Amino acid sequence: MSTTHTTPQALRAVRAQLVYFTHDSARAYLDGTPGTVHHADGIVAFENGRITAVGDYARVAPTLPAGTPIEDLRDKVVTPGFIDTHIHYPQTDMIASPAPGLLPWLEKYTFPTERRFENPEYAADVAQFFLDELLRGGTTSALVYCTVHPGSADAFFKESDSRDLRMIAGKVMMDRNCPEFLRDTAEAGARDSEALIQRWHNKGRQLYALTPRFAPTSTEAQLGVCGELAEQYEDVFIQSHVAENTDEVEWVRSLFPGHRSYLDVYDHYKLLRKRAVYGHCIWLDEHDRRRMFETGTVAAHCPTSNQFLGSGLFDFAAAEATRMPVTLATDVGGGSTFSMLQTMNEAHKVARLSGYHLSAERMFYLATEGAAHALDLHGTIGTLAVGAEADFVVLDPKATPLLARRTALVESLEELLFAFAMLGDDRAIATTYAAGKPVHRRVAA
Repeated sequence: MSTTHTTPQALRAVRAQLVYFTHDSARAYLDGTPGTVHHADGIVAFENGRITAVGDYARVAPTLPAGTPIEDLRDKVVTPGFIDTHIHYPQTDMIASPAPGLLPWLEKYTFPTERRFENPEYAADVAQFFLDELLRGGTTSALVYCTVHPGSADAFFKESDSRDLRMIAGKVMMDRNCPEFLRDTAEAGARDSEALIQRWHNKGRQLYALTPRFAPTSTEAQLGVCGELAEQYEDVFIQSHVAENTDEVEWVRSLFPGHRSYLDVYDHYKLLRKRAVYGHCIWLDEHDRRRMFETGTVAAHCPTSNQFLGSGLFDFAAAEATRMPVTLATDVGGGSTFSMLQTMNEAHKVARLSGYHLSAERMFYLATEGAAHALDLHGTIGTLAVGAEADFVVLDPKATPLLARRTALVESLEELLFAFAMLGDDRAIATTYAAGKPVHRRVAA
């Protein structure tokens, strides 16, 4: 079932410019000033998949055992691996598909593509390519949607586990308003989900997420059994969609009369809580946002998808005013990139359109420690702190001629990170490490 990763890893270290964020920044990020840790000449040491030492090179290097291998990357920047909080692996092959909006896009492209995942070999092939793309972009953890087929989740977890990655995923639950070939039932969806929880949750570095696709495709009975599973398995994740576009909001209003809002439907079925993550969260009101704060429920902001499908603009100021937890996500295949750097680029532009300035430090925070804290995984991923899992990326400021020219002139850490966010993509990722092992190295041009 789950691969046991017991091969000892010898102590080694990387010397580079280090940037990460402190756990104390969990609240500070709300006013745009995350607690940034920056070592201009730093070192991070790791052994058996975990970080054992971090800090200024001059202070930490002499404390390491004699002969410790140290890779010299002083011309590069090391940050924690990125965390993508909303992405659909079955939509990999339909990325960049044209449609006039969300609902017709689902009908024409999404559902037919997802039908193919009844074939285990196809699911395994896509899972392999999907994880390659995540790692190419420096994403070491993600909250992943599978399809309604239990085998799609098994294929994903098997591939992730074989690579010793920290991933969260779940089988979609969907028992109405979808093609018959993708429909389960309340009972079957709950039974399959529970079996997958028992098979994969906390097996190695795999974690499970209960995954009702979105309220319109689940009956009251299915949402009810999903809520019961969430109560029974308190440490599993919950993921779904909410308030992505206005047509969808109106559809939910007609399907669930008597609820004050789209979000209230999930609240009614006890699906708002810590470790619950909802994609988009555009068309919410102040009451909804405050309810998300009160319950610890997370909003996964998906800027490339929202612009691609014309769904609307996420309101950072309103989120900040209510202290609603926010993370960044690609939402492939509605989203048009696997790169969290390009996602930062678009998030910055979305914020500017509403008169809000999203700093580079905050964007990197939201994609690392901020996401880890929101997901209740702080201290485990999203940081370079001692004891954390050794998931990190090596960023190359000279990855492209334009990036090299701009970064040669930066005068602050904010300018350097901003250049990566505005000009970077997968080419800026020199190496991706997961559990202390290099799992992607950029091929030289």
